[in-house]
Amino acid sequence: MKVWAVANQKGGVGKTTTSIALAGLLADAGKRVLIVDLDPHGSMTSYFRHDPDSIEHSTYDLFLHGGQVPEGLPARLLLETGHERLSLLPSSTALATLERQSPGQSGLGLVISKSLAQLWGQFDHAIIDSPPLLGVLMVNALAASQQLVIPVQTEFLAVKGLERMVNTLAMINRSRRQPLAYHIVPTLFDRRTQASLSTLRLLQSNYPEHLWQAYVPIDTRLRDASRAGVTPSRHDANSRGVIAYRALLKHLLMQQTAAQVA
Repeated sequence: MKVWAVANQKGGVGKTTTSIALAGLLADAGKRVLIVDLDPHGSMTSYFRHDPDSIEHSTYDLFLHGGQVPEGLPARLLLETGHERLSLLPSSTALATLERQSPGQSGLGLVISKSLAQLWGQFDHAIIDSPPLLGVLMVNALAASQQLVIPVQTEFLAVKGLERMVNTLAMINRSRRQPLAYHIVPTLFDRRTQASLSTLRLLQSNYPEHLWQAYVPIDTRLRDASRAGVTPSRHDANSRGVIAYRALLKHLLMQQTAAQVA
């Protein structure tokens, strides 16, 4: 199973949309895909018409066993998404309490890794939607992943958030046996605005080795897909946003293959 995390320490950059768009395209291609919602806001869970405020069981349950994951628990938490090859490990607002609980517990940083190990044979890909906060949930997402996707809205404040994310990744990589590869993805790009154009140039100048050399444009069809509760590619396979995400997916798959060969 290939495991990717989608993360940024700034919200509102297209993180959940990126996770769902990539997952939907993989599922359309016949892959068995798991999406993992680790954000207490539960945007991914809400996208597929599950309520993170009232859901009975969620990824929060995985963290209630002292760093261990009871056999069979992850499989019992899986929910349907309406796409026959796409399954969801949902979030709940209870996840927000983990940061207060975690200082008194050890071993919580590998809970998601242990959970995915139980599901390894059931899925070809897993994509983890991480919260915009450095804490036990983001640490879990990064520890479990083989590649990191960092969506960055093409505006100045998002670039400042990217700097924090890259610093966090450098810290995390010091404790990993193999550094986590990361790919910066410009999102919400609007070529009509000077802010988008100048931010894209700044990203190209400052992060040439890790920047995907294209961008995801502003596309109302992505918002329409969210409103309909279906993956963007099933809502409109030829929209500008889906075409961009299809190119991004091809790039990520090629990068992972190259890394494995190396």
